[in-house]
Amino acid sequence: MSRMVVQQPQPVMIATTSNQWSSGICDCCDNVPECCFSFWCFPCFACMTAKKHGECLCLPLLDGYGFIPPITLAMRVSTRKRYGIEGSICNDCVYAFFCGPCSWCQISREMNERDLPITLVNQRAK
Repeated sequence: MSRMVVQQPQPVMIATTSNQWSSGICDCCDNVPECCFSFWCFPCFACMTAKKHGECLCLPLLDGYGFIPPITLAMRVSTRKRYGIEGSICNDCVYAFFCGPCSWCQISREMNERDLPITLVNQRAK
C-alpha cells in the first residue's frame, strides 16, 4: 500500500545577513582590483558601481555640485536601507565628504558580498 505524503520537503535558504557593513571604510585590501580601479579611474568606477546598484550610469558625475557630494551620500543611504545596515545620515555625510572614493569602494564591496546568489539546500524527509 502506498503512503500519502502529508508535507512536502521545503528548501532551506542559507543566508548571512547583518545590520553592519561587511567591511570597514578603509578595508580596500579586501578587494584590491576594485581599489586600484577606483584609484586610477574614480569617475569610471563610481559610474559602474551606480549602474550595478540599479541607478543611472552617469549619476555620479553630478557629485561635483554641492558642498557634500549628493550622489555619494544618496548611494550610501540607499545601500544602508537596501541591506538593513545601521548607521546615521551624519556618518554618511562625513564619509561622503572626507572619504568619497573609499565610500564608493565600501558600497561596491557590500553589493559584492550581499548580492551573492542564494543557495537552496533540499531537506530530505525521514
